[in-house]
Amino acid sequence: MTVAEFLEWDSGDRTGALWQLRDGEPEMMAPASDRHGSIQSELVYLLTTHLRSQGSHRVVVAPGVVPALRSEQNCLVPDLGVTCAPPTGAHLLHEPVLLIEILSPTNVSKTRANVVAYRTVPSVTEIVVLRSTAIEAEVLRRGPDGAWPQQPDIVDADSELRLDTIGFAAPLRAAYRTTDLA
Repeated sequence: MTVAEFLEWDSGDRTGALWQLRDGEPEMMAPASDRHGSIQSELVYLLTTHLRSQGSHRVVVAPGVVPALRSEQNCLVPDLGVTCAPPTGAHLLHEPVLLIEILSPTNVSKTRANVVAYRTVPSVTEIVVLRSTAIEAEVLRRGPDGAWPQQPDIVDADSELRLDTIGFAAPLRAAYRTTDLA
């Protein structure tokens, strides 16, 4: 299946489940756990509050993102995306600058594969992976030369999550405020 076919496709599923397209095959995504959803909603709140004061970016939950890697066969769905582009009403997030994933124990390999693919999106300058089993995040930042680092910066529970792309900084613990990890 191509991305164009996927965007027109009716899965027949009426549960409200999210789907993504990986290598031409539709893939149902499991519902978020309580902890995963709590981290996601806290991040939306923190980022949206910050971005409103900036006026130039917006946060989108579960956006469709097409990586340059096999772009005709992949439409991936990160937990959050941030863009400066105006809303289009389309199923795809145009020109994302920041993508965020929340790593759950049941989907580690697929999430890691998505992160590798996100690095091929030309507009993306930062990728964040937050753990759902501990207060910890990995931050990848594209260098001035366009290259990605071999290893992410690790942000621990007592450190600040800094997102240079949008001028954001907050204690990492704030994203976990409504979880049982806080």
